[in-house]
Amino acid sequence: MSRNTVSVYSVSAGSIAQEAGIEQGDVLLSINGAGIRDIFDYRFLITGENIVVKVQKPSGEIWEVDIEKDEYEDLGIEFRNSMIDETKSCRNKCIFCFIDQLPKGLRKTLYFKDDDSRLSFLTGSYITLTNVSDEDIDRIIRYRMAPINISVHTTNPGLRKYMLKNRHAGNVMDRIKKLVDGGITVNCQIVLCRNVNDGRELDRTLSDLVKLYPGMKSISVVPVGITKYREGLCELAPYDKESSAEVVKQVEGWQRKMFQTLKSRIVYIADEFYIMAGIEIPDYEVYEDFPQIENGVGLIASLRDEFNESLKSLPGGRLAQERHISIATGVLAYRYIKEMCEAVEKKYRGLTISVYKIKNDFFGENITVTGLLTGRDIMSQLSGVDLGTELLICRSMLKAGEELLLDDFTVAMLEGGLDVKITVVENNGKDFVDKVLGAP
Repeated sequence: MSRNTVSVYSVSAGSIAQEAGIEQGDVLLSINGAGIRDIFDYRFLITGENIVVKVQKPSGEIWEVDIEKDEYEDLGIEFRNSMIDETKSCRNKCIFCFIDQLPKGLRKTLYFKDDDSRLSFLTGSYITLTNVSDEDIDRIIRYRMAPINISVHTTNPGLRKYMLKNRHAGNVMDRIKKLVDGGITVNCQIVLCRNVNDGRELDRTLSDLVKLYPGMKSISVVPVGITKYREGLCELAPYDKESSAEVVKQVEGWQRKMFQTLKSRIVYIADEFYIMAGIEIPDYEVYEDFPQIENGVGLIASLRDEFNESLKSLPGGRLAQERHISIATGVLAYRYIKEMCEAVEKKYRGLTISVYKIKNDFFGENITVTGLLTGRDIMSQLSGVDLGTELLICRSMLKAGEELLLDDFTVAMLEGGLDVKITVVENNGKDFVDKVLGAP
């Protein structure tokens, strides 16, 4: 039987489920005699052409419904919780955890630490594998839940136990190897903490992980994010120009070695390290198929390439009407956004673009990415400034699917406070060019 009460939230009109008499409020007991723990059980069990669905009606009556359908055809049943089961929370106390560095007063969802392999498959989030049982590993392999994104940080068992503050964290290589041997593609990230898991420890970690290629598709090396809210937490030093340059030199050595032997670099460096080191971001080709762009790896190279291609395809000339706009961006991307704006201004006469570097007073000066800017910082630093007819902000500042910044400022609140129209730019170079030029 099912471990959960799996209630039918809605049934699509004209669907197989509706034709079978399944209705909102029914409880799904089993499919082909098997209980349903979560959405993966459900999706796996409904793939066949002939299935038996057992439901309990609100009256208590039990129905067994024989269904014939095409293979993989959906039944048309929706659940209130898309996962069906509750999301697994993280049990680690990582020394670098960003959530532990959040101030009080933000929306509740920001304080939830997930460590759920199912979300890794569905949304691309990273998991530590400390919250995964042997049965869970077997299910990942059986259901082909690939790729799985794993937060490794170090393959040194003792050091990993220390960094995650979890005595069960030392067997990460055994678990990754089982996944790879089972045919599951894996992406890994290493959150690098200065004088903790860098240097020789980083060499050890990369040496262990690259041996699992091609199942080990990619590894990203990203710097720890350090906010000003670390009272009572482990002391960590931020990376500076010199230490960032050392990381870039070390990892680029691994890239050359891997490309010579395997024709793939496998390991990639976060944009932040290059910028902090004062080293030019590599060309587009270095990032191959951009396996970890959502992790801030190759984001600027991709944006720059898309921007150049889009701008090249346009005729240029004088705008029909003079246009003055502004752009708010983080410290990290400022130089690159500024350069792109200068290129557009050069091609189009009558266009003036003011680019404003917003410092992160909310989280502290060590947080420089655009995606972690808050409404109150934008408001306070641009208040009273001539922003022209429009202010452009990046989609990465907003909650997915909503016009809400980290501190619950809305786009509408910013518009009212700054008395300017605000336009949200998607995370690609073509939309950047379009929005700068005022294309509908």
